[in-house]
Amino acid sequence: MPEVIISGAGPTGLVLAIELARRGVDFLLVDKAARPFAGSRGKGIQPRTLEVFEDLGVLDRMVAAGGPYPPQRLYAEDGPIDRRIMEHQEPTPAEPYRDGLMLPQFRTETILRERLAELGHAVRYDHELLGFDHDDSGVVARIGEATVPARYLVGADGGASVVRKTLGIGYPGRSLDIRAFVADVRADGLPADVWHTWNEGTLRQIAMCPLAGTELFQCQGGLPLEGEVDLSAAGLTAMLTDRTGDSGIVVREVGWASVYMMGARLADAYRSGRVFLAGDAAHVHPPTGGQGLNTSIQDAYNLAWKLAAVLRGAPEAMLDSYEAERRPIAESVLGLTTRLLDEAERRAMRRGREAHQLDLGYPLSPLTGPGPMAGYRAPDAPLTGAAGRPVRLFQLLAHPCWTLIGYEVPDVPAPRAGLSIHTTGKRGDLVDDGGHLRQAYDLSPGDWVLIRPDGYIALTSTDPADIETYLDQTGLRRSQS
Repeated sequence: MPEVIISGAGPTGLVLAIELARRGVDFLLVDKAARPFAGSRGKGIQPRTLEVFEDLGVLDRMVAAGGPYPPQRLYAEDGPIDRRIMEHQEPTPAEPYRDGLMLPQFRTETILRERLAELGHAVRYDHELLGFDHDDSGVVARIGEATVPARYLVGADGGASVVRKTLGIGYPGRSLDIRAFVADVRADGLPADVWHTWNEGTLRQIAMCPLAGTELFQCQGGLPLEGEVDLSAAGLTAMLTDRTGDSGIVVREVGWASVYMMGARLADAYRSGRVFLAGDAAHVHPPTGGQGLNTSIQDAYNLAWKLAAVLRGAPEAMLDSYEAERRPIAESVLGLTTRLLDEAERRAMRRGREAHQLDLGYPLSPLTGPGPMAGYRAPDAPLTGAAGRPVRLFQLLAHPCWTLIGYEVPDVPAPRAGLSIHTTGKRGDLVDDGGHLRQAYDLSPGDWVLIRPDGYIALTSTDPADIETYLDQTGLRRSQS
């Protein structure tokens, strides 16, 4: 019997599955589709998600498969204008990834499936969740003709979520009265070094964005609210000729295409008993700013370690923090994406730091303890190991455990299962020779920093008793001597 059933094998479900697999949780990942998604819908990977991918062990593969965002070329009446959608930001010791990555969604999902296979698991395609029953003891799901019991169920099954609808959870919001299309195409007549955009901010807007790591363009454009749309190669060629005035742009092949209505919606709740919502099942966003896929991945990254902890003995109340932490984030992101959409319509959109998701945190979470940085992302820091080898703090965090860092502390707490302890100073295993750890965390001798498995600071304190009490409450057992 699986401990967790995940419905939906997009980026949300795949990240959730990888995180459960890393923690030895038995799960079933199903998707009603007959085969993997083949389109580029979500193509922007934000810096915080790159940090998550480093922890999952797939960052280098993602970067190798994608590339940087190209400059945008706007075709205006007085000639083309080139501009940067995102300005390059140099990495820092605390923030090693500060530029977004362009990677078509089908490539992202392929790499995540490969990582899942390395961990001994696979998606079960053509397995549709038809319904389920749940009570305080668990969930019984109807998947095709089979009945499958489990401890928990996660709906990562998109905006039309069967899980959300079965639970009767409201999905309020609004349609933005904007209809658009997106298509992955092979085309002639355009250089592939810029993101071409015509008629910006109008209903006749159309764009051809070269998809990094491929020979494809992502063709996007606005549409009337009603009427048929021809998204064949001939139909898109005719639309491009009409909207650009350039008959030399010819679409040779359409690999995938979709028509959609933009909307902004947020589920009333992320949990009902032993059933959870994640990703588009819990929130949908306009595509502006490249936030939807990234917010969904962060949902999975947040929920998975908590599910695993509770399944291994942590208090059930830990799962209450999932909605408390992630729903306010989605609400904030909805505000950002709708504002960026408005700016795009006024031809004034720029993606700044707020789109990078590095500054998002959970200061009001029930899991957040004392300390000025508690609840926020744990910064990286270059260090030296006691044996003289360089090491980054993120490398020490790349495991499914809690991490405790002591800065020039006199004593070390007793070991616990699921807790990794590192210290600087006399007999410490780390040397902060560049002062980067001290600076990033504003540390003084005697300070302790406790970092959650998802890379957020749980608390900082000079009193080891604070650490011990917190760890007791989270269910991390003291090792028996």
